[in-house]
Amino acid sequence: MSQSCKFSSGLELANLVVNSELLHRSWDAISDLEKRSRTHVPDLPLSVEYKDSEHPGVGTIVAFACPPSSVNVQQLERVGTDLVSADEIAGFFSMFDFVRTKVNPSFSVHKAAASLFSSHMHLLSLLKEKHGNSRPLIITGQSMGGSIASLFTLWLLGDIPTKATKRPLCVTFGSPLLGDRNFQNAISERPTWNSCFLHVVSPQDPIPKTFVSSYGYLSNSSISQTGYMPVGTFLFCSERDGDSACFEEPRSVVQLMLAMSSELEEEQRQKRNFQNVDYGLILERLKRYNPVRKEYSPLHQSNINPVEAETMIQLEAIGVKRLQGNQGNRMTTSLIANVASWTEDYLTQRRNIFDPTKKLNDIKIDMAYLEWYKKVSVEQGGYYDSYKLWRWKSRDEIKSRHEIMKRKRILTRYWRGIVDEAEQMPQKEGLAFRTRGLYAGTNYRRMVEPLDIAEYYGEGKKDYLTQGRPKHYRLLEQWLNEDKQPGTGNRNSRSKACSLTEDSCFWAHVEEATICCNVLKDGQSSLKDRETSRKRLVEFEQYAMDLINTYSVSVEVFLEQSSFMQWWNGYSELIDLIGGFLCQSPLRDFMKNKRYRNYA
Repeated sequence: MSQSCKFSSGLELANLVVNSELLHRSWDAISDLEKRSRTHVPDLPLSVEYKDSEHPGVGTIVAFACPPSSVNVQQLERVGTDLVSADEIAGFFSMFDFVRTKVNPSFSVHKAAASLFSSHMHLLSLLKEKHGNSRPLIITGQSMGGSIASLFTLWLLGDIPTKATKRPLCVTFGSPLLGDRNFQNAISERPTWNSCFLHVVSPQDPIPKTFVSSYGYLSNSSISQTGYMPVGTFLFCSERDGDSACFEEPRSVVQLMLAMSSELEEEQRQKRNFQNVDYGLILERLKRYNPVRKEYSPLHQSNINPVEAETMIQLEAIGVKRLQGNQGNRMTTSLIANVASWTEDYLTQRRNIFDPTKKLNDIKIDMAYLEWYKKVSVEQGGYYDSYKLWRWKSRDEIKSRHEIMKRKRILTRYWRGIVDEAEQMPQKEGLAFRTRGLYAGTNYRRMVEPLDIAEYYGEGKKDYLTQGRPKHYRLLEQWLNEDKQPGTGNRNSRSKACSLTEDSCFWAHVEEATICCNVLKDGQSSLKDRETSRKRLVEFEQYAMDLINTYSVSVEVFLEQSSFMQWWNGYSELIDLIGGFLCQSPLRDFMKNKRYRNYA
């Protein structure tokens, strides 16, 4: 089974349910429900019925049916196969608005399924209230009943906390596809959601393939950007010999359905009325066979790609045979190559799935370089000023600064990517990341942003806060403020100076205060500019004193050569020179009495 696990992590879920009573109990629940439904009244409009029951060792099972059951191809075509935007279904948008993401702000679903779901909202709301917190919870259905089961499961997932370890499992049998590519992408963005859907499909069942018939084999080996796309794991089960194969990658599922459709085309043309597939019989045969056959000749061919070999095994297991003739061989070879390639890409994407803690160990090394630089720069006026005044340093010091610049670029590239990913995430998932990555992100911001500010003002620019501050710094600070407990504000009980100034824009405020002093010294400045600068200086005094009182600035602020001390020296002279300021202020008293010498 190692070959299979390498091929698709969906096999783990498939093997679990095949070797347990889960599939059988789910199908039994559907069968019991359909026996009492209006199976033999085909002309009535579709409705929704359900049956909930407790099963020791399995959990709660909620089975859905859409009488007249089971819906066949003709009935499905009668209700329509159109996609419709979620916004256009009355009541549907409010229930499933949480599915939207910044990357996928809109999506479309099967119009008939969405309308049916919305029209039975009272019934479904009562069911949600009853079983929303039940665990384990299996939600199941066949054909259109499977579509309702999928929507109901998704509705429940919207209320489950991101950190929850137990979620409902949706198991469908012969269900049609439900939504478009945007819908599929939105679900796939939440890996924990995608893993909650298992679809059992027989190659002999035309229902699941009905909505993919318009795709066709495309010359560029891709799938159309419009139309239906699958969500979750698909367990293809052969009706003839009990073999099965499992696929997760959406394009592969579509191509496999098309391949199976082409092989059944002649058989389907000969039948006006399709017989329902007996999934109960299929499940009985699954009990007697392994989910995927292992002994096939391609594995013994040394010149074949291992993933292609595994693909071939799974295709043969579910009855997708090699077509005869040159054209057939080319089509089969193309199918195998496409599925193998897409699967490799999918597995790579899964391995690289966004994880804010994934590279933090590497990033810690880059942060260590900056911490070292901060320590050795004390004798050169401090971390900020040493970096800002690099042009007047020795060759070794300049070389050291270039190394710090390199580390700073690596850190910034990493955190910009992290913030962009988090901002595009759905609200709940993004919030969970912000909580996990907030400490490291805040530490990065307080360490690196002062260096960006030093570069900014070193180039003679001004108004960093309004004109030059990068977006990812603003968001990291915003998320930190949102994470604080209500009523705590910026106050803390610290009795010792912090190692990194809490406000990462502190030095930008210092630089602006210095610019204001220069405006007041300049005899050519307008009265309006002088008054504005005087007001800003008073505001800066209060801002700086608030940070000092809460020990929220580092001790390097008071180093003799620091920009803050240079500002203070110029500002104190300016007060005596031009007047117009209040006689006393807490900051002036603090600085003139040199109480900062005891600040630690």
